[in-house]
Amino acid sequence: MDAQRFTRARTALHAVAEHLLAGPQYRVAGTVRLRAYPGGFATRFEPRLRVRSAQLLSAGRALDLPGVSCAQLGAAIGITAGRPAGLYRDGSGVAVDQPLELDAEGADAVAACFAHGDAALRALFAQADPVLWPEHFDLAVTVDGVNYGLSPGDAFRPEPYAYVGLSAPRTGAFWNAPFGAARTLTELGGLSGTTAFLAEGRRLAGTPL
Repeated sequence: MDAQRFTRARTALHAVAEHLLAGPQYRVAGTVRLRAYPGGFATRFEPRLRVRSAQLLSAGRALDLPGVSCAQLGAAIGITAGRPAGLYRDGSGVAVDQPLELDAEGADAVAACFAHGDAALRALFAQADPVLWPEHFDLAVTVDGVNYGLSPGDAFRPEPYAYVGLSAPRTGAFWNAPFGAARTLTELGGLSGTTAFLAEGRRLAGTPL
């Protein structure tokens, strides 16, 4: 897929994650933790919302995302849109009243990234409950102080990548990022490659298998 098209979809869905899912959920339940869901992602608590492809699902309704702002979508389903105030400085960079730019193909590609990451994390950590975080829009688990996850791309690396994040830097060929290690999904080549990369990070980080 064209990189700009993918980036537009990722940015728009990031905005939806923070303005329509994480923010309202935080104001009700006190947590911003979201989850991957077939075809997209969803809240864990009230309000019960789900993103599937380029649609927002709420109480049996399916609202198209393209060309509509998060504020308009929130009003349509009876919630106040807005990011979780005071929790983080980063985010999508999309204002709550800014029309969303995406299409279904781009949204499906982003959803496929999260499905890939969810499968890899659950394969490596049997008891894992991967969290989709609205700040950086990445899916991750933390085990013994080490973060394992997948990002659909960000300011650090624009294309989807898997990562192992440490609290202190390490040396060695594996550790190629300021926060630890990262490999693009293109480099990893598939689910087995992603799982093997995360497992190697687990081994090198000293987390018991």
